[in-house]
This record gives sequence, C-alpha cells and structure tokens, in this order.
Amino acid sequence: MKNDGGRRVEIRDIEIFLTLAQELHFGRTAERLHVSPARVTQSVKKQERRIGALLFDRTTRAVRLTPAGQQLYRELDAGYRQIMDGIETVSAAARGISGTLTLGCMGPHPWAVADAIELFRTRHPGAEVQIREIQPPAPLEAVRAGDVDVSLVWLPVDGADLTVGPLVHTAPVLLMLSAEHALAARQSIGLEDLGDCVIIAGQSISETMDAAFNPLRTPSGRPIRRGPRAATWHEILHLVASGQGAAGVSAEAADFYPWPSLAFVPIQDAPACRWALVWRTAAETPMIAAFARAAADAISARPNRNPSKADVHADVST
Repeated sequence: MKNDGGRRVEIRDIEIFLTLAQELHFGRTAERLHVSPARVTQSVKKQERRIGALLFDRTTRAVRLTPAGQQLYRELDAGYRQIMDGIETVSAAARGISGTLTLGCMGPHPWAVADAIELFRTRHPGAEVQIREIQPPAPLEAVRAGDVDVSLVWLPVDGADLTVGPLVHTAPVLLMLSAEHALAARQSIGLEDLGDCVIIAGQSISETMDAAFNPLRTPSGRPIRRGPRAATWHEILHLVASGQGAAGVSAEAADFYPWPSLAFVPIQDAPACRWALVWRTAAETPMIAAFARAAADAISARPNRNPSKADVHADVST
C-alpha cells in the first residue's frame, strides 16, 4: 500500500489485525498466520502508534477489542476481503484450477459448507463441487479410498495419512433414542445415564472418533453396552426408532430427522462436537488447497465471527 509520510500500512499488518480481532488470542493468531507471537504484538503496537489509540484491551487472561478496534475492524474487513478475493481469482486463473472437486458429506451436512462452496465457485468459475454422501458408521472410508477428494467429518481424526483442514462448525451432542425409551421424556441427561443404554455400533470407525459421540464407559467407569451394527445412517435411524439401541448425534440431526418415533435428548456434560474438512495428505491438489482456503475465508466471514457484534472474551494463554 502507498507510503504516506511513514504511515505505510502493509497488507500483512491488516491480516494480523483482522485475525487477532477474530481469534482474540495472540498465540492462535500467530499459529494461524505462521508467524511468531512477537510479530503479532509488534504489528499491533505499530498500528496503535499510527492510529493514536488502543485497538485491544489486553490482560494476562483476556483480549477484547476497544471501541476504536471495533470501528477499524468494520472499516477494514470488507475491503480486505475484496482485495484477497481479487488476488485469489487472478491466481486461480493463472494456476488453471478447473474440473470437479468431490466433497463427502453426511446426510444434511452440505448446509454447513454452503457458503464455502459458493465462495469457491465465485473464485474459480472453471471448477465445480459435487456432493457425495458418506456414512457415519464408516466416516473416513470414502476419503481414504479416494472416492471423494475432501470429507466433512467430526473430530478427532486418526491417522497421519490425513490432513485436517478448517474447522467448519461445532454443535452440542444429543442422544437419539426411541420415543418409547425411559430417557426420552427427560429434558436432558448426563454421560452417566449412557450406562443404562445400548448404543448402536459402527462398521468401520476408530474408537476415538466413536467416543466423540458414544464413549465406551461412563464417567464413573460403568461400561456402555454396544448393540447391533449399522452400515449406514438410515440403518441407525431405523434401529433406534425400533428400540434396538440409541446413538449419540450432532444437534442438527434433531432438526433434519423429526420422526415421531425418535426422541433427541441433550447430553448436558458431553463436549461439543467439532466438524472439519479432511483429505488425504498425499493426494492434495491445488484444487483441494483452494477449496480449503475458500472454506477458511467463508467461515471467518460468518456473522457470529464478527467481534463487533458481540462482547467476546478469550483466554490469551498459549
């Protein structure tokens, strides 16, 4: 950007400011931008000297935007994205990104990446995204077999052969069970209650991924029994609806599958489920990298990521 009597603003400094305004955490900002925490601090102090006002209130425990910081975020965010979209569009044309990217999703989950797909298509008019359904009982099978280029799955993901990309969304965990089950009328349950349930088992799923929804033991150590095995999501639905078992699910399942024979009960002490894009490390292509960039940019632009709209605090310890 232009030199204005020593008041020059670098694109990198704008990127650091916007990222810190979203993360509200110096360590995570540095990690996301592949710079040192000292570089983040130096950039912020430089901008505060240039503007003549504090942009962040920071203590040993929390970081938050000041009113001046909130105003600067609003001013810079839209312009920065226009610049980067333009750069990405020209760069994509130079790289010749075209063809079809196959994205594996479970049931209704394409909604979670609709904004990413739209941005990717805008940046790369010669590219298309094809959705292919993948199954929760075998969440990584399709991407490892090469049947899809990228999959949207929940974390954690096992295996050094896979790259974990942008975090797409998080959701509470519910227990899906028959409407006739003894727990179905409860407003909420705890993980300890799973010791009174039979859980539908998957076909090809690691213990760590399964445990994100269906732990093997309750907090007190009681084993959580496994029941019939299911090969597809709809098999899980029918087994649960018929009273043959229960299953932990992401909260959006209650919105998309409101069957009269099913009940969805929040598990109040279960950690939130995190969904991310994954792909085979050895099979990464410029198209996959471009889609991951589009997803990261679309996600950071979502309204609930705008710190000017919420009084957000975050732990700044690394």
